[in-house]
Amino acid sequence: MMNLYSGTTDPFSHRCRIVLFEKGMDFEVIDVDLYNKPEDIAVINPYNRVPVLVDRDLVLYESNIINEYIDERFPHPQLMPPDPIMRARARQLLHTFEQELFSHLEALEANQKGVDKNRAHVRDQLTQLAPIFTKQKFMLGEEFSMLDVAIAPLLWRLEHYGIELPKAAAPLMKYAERIFSRQGFIDALTPSEKVMRR
Repeated sequence: MMNLYSGTTDPFSHRCRIVLFEKGMDFEVIDVDLYNKPEDIAVINPYNRVPVLVDRDLVLYESNIINEYIDERFPHPQLMPPDPIMRARARQLLHTFEQELFSHLEALEANQKGVDKNRAHVRDQLTQLAPIFTKQKFMLGEEFSMLDVAIAPLLWRLEHYGIELPKAAAPLMKYAERIFSRQGFIDALTPSEKVMRR
């Protein structure tokens, strides 16, 4: 049985929960209070952060690494493209998401100085993605993939972070609704996440 140490409001933990539920696997989620973490988190992850996946002797941290491991170990439904070129492109895009979008979330969570600049940057980056969804259902085409998993927690939290998208981003919001209606996404939401969006 896999154990996922997961922050109840943490977007990175949310990603891992989505993958586990999409795969329909046997696992246990151990809820972690981000403001009062148990000491064993620092023991199993030197960065003292969630998510952490424990699978027998294997301990993994960082959401994208955890998710790729789950995807390779339980290949149905496959979330990373089977083709090496497409898989490399997907990894490149996942890296871009981390740099251009998710690196700003800490400032948004903490409501730090300069938070408006972070909000504007995330809004502009997301708006640039919108035209993709006038031609296709998901990030990589017609199939739900790891890229959709990666960005979904941010799209769910837009209101929570005070990010308002312009009208030009309408195709992106339609795409977000497609993800939010998936059973795996619905099942992965914690009670604290459900109230982040009206």
